Order: sequence, then structure tokens, then C-alpha cells
Amino acid sequence: MKASFLSLASLVLAISSVNARTVFSAFAVNGVEEGHGVAVRVPSTNNPIKDITSNDIICNTNFIQPVSTVVASVPAGGVAAAEFHHTPAGYVGPDPSDPLDPTEKGPVLAYLAAIPDATQAEVTGLKWFKIFEEGLNPTTHQWGSDLLFINEGYVNITIPSCVQAGQYLLRVESISLASATSYPGAEFYVRMSCAQLEVTGGGNAKPATVSFPGAYTPTSPGITANIYGDTTYTCPGPAVFTC
Repeated sequence: MKASFLSLASLVLAISSVNARTVFSAFAVNGVEEGHGVAVRVPSTNNPIKDITSNDIICNTNFIQPVSTVVASVPAGGVAAAEFHHTPAGYVGPDPSDPLDPTEKGPVLAYLAAIPDATQAEVTGLKWFKIFEEGLNPTTHQWGSDLLFINEGYVNITIPSCVQAGQYLLRVESISLASATSYPGAEFYVRMSCAQLEVTGGGNAKPATVSFPGAYTPTSPGITANIYGDTTYTCPGPAVFTC
């Protein structure tokens, strides 16, 4: 009976993990939808990236083909709303796990990296700076993932008004910490994609940057957590850049 119970528990955990998955597959600029898969590198599955040392943690992998060649224009100071859904197909109808299983908890973060051509396939070696994070609110006890669910998969990210004009990749990730009490662990999930942007206007800011992989290590704050007991949480990576 004990073995059967453990097998059942493993099955329930596996099903929960699948339901927890989510994909950044579309976005809007100042409230105007760009369209599903437009200017976004959409992975072909909702499988998580678990290895923080892998190049796949940059923009994900195995993208739906052909990858969009659109570069969306966003004014500095404008709002890019990343849209997450349960599958790469986007919203396909009522689903209690869309955009993600509400029992899953974790932060939502966003980074920018300047790039010569936002449509280029090569993304290694880019320098990233964080522009958004939503971790655990100690007052409301809501995680970034809770707000993602409440907002039906949308997360509003303001492009700093002082960044230099040019082409960028916008990397947005949702991290599930369901069983991330240690690393390496089977349940540390990262789900991210990159959007292709042309930032217009702006200023001359030169933010401090980090690299992916490299920004996160097994001992970094926020890589391990106990979502059932922790009352405070520090998001992984650098501080959010402000003008």
C-alpha cells in the first residue's frame, strides 16, 4: 500500500507540473496587440528549462517555425505587455490552468538586451539588464505568478524612458518554485521567451548588465525557496534598473 501511495503521489505531482507550464507567446505595445507569435520567439512546447547553466535559458529553444521576422516598435517609456498562456498555441478556450496552474507559485521577471539585429538567431554573449520583477508581496502574500493568473496571462512591463534607442530582445520569464527547496532539483522550472523590439526615443543610459547563462547560480538568492513556509523572497538576478 505504501508503494502504491508513493506512486499515486508521484503521478499527482507530475500532472501538477504539466499543468503549471506556461508560455510567453504574444505581447502588446501600449495596449495594442501585436498578434499571436508576432515578434516573439515562441517555443514549440511548454516544457520547462531546468538547467540554469544551459544556453536554453537565454530565450528558450525549439521555436515554432518560421520564427517571426517582425521587430515591434516600442517607445522608450512605453508599456510592453507580455502574454502567457498554458500552451504555445496561446488562448484556445476555457482552461482552469490557463495561463498557468494557480496553485503554482513563483516570480515573474523581465530583462532587456541590446542586439545588432533583433531577428538574428545567435543570442549568446548578449548583455542583459533587468527592468521588471514581481516576487512575493509580504503584505498580500501574492506571488508574481498569482498576478499573472489574475491578469489572465498579461504582465505589463514599462520600457525605461532613458534607455538608448535601438534594437533589443525582451526576455520575460515565469519561474515555478513548487519544489525548489534545493538545487539541483526536479521542480525548478523556468519558462521564458524573447520578444524582438525596436526602442524609439529614449536617452543615453548605460545600465549595468549580466549574462545568461551566468546571472543565476545554484547558490543565488531566489533559486531555492520554500513557497509553503517562506514569508519573504528575493528574486534571482540583479536589481531592477531604473532611470
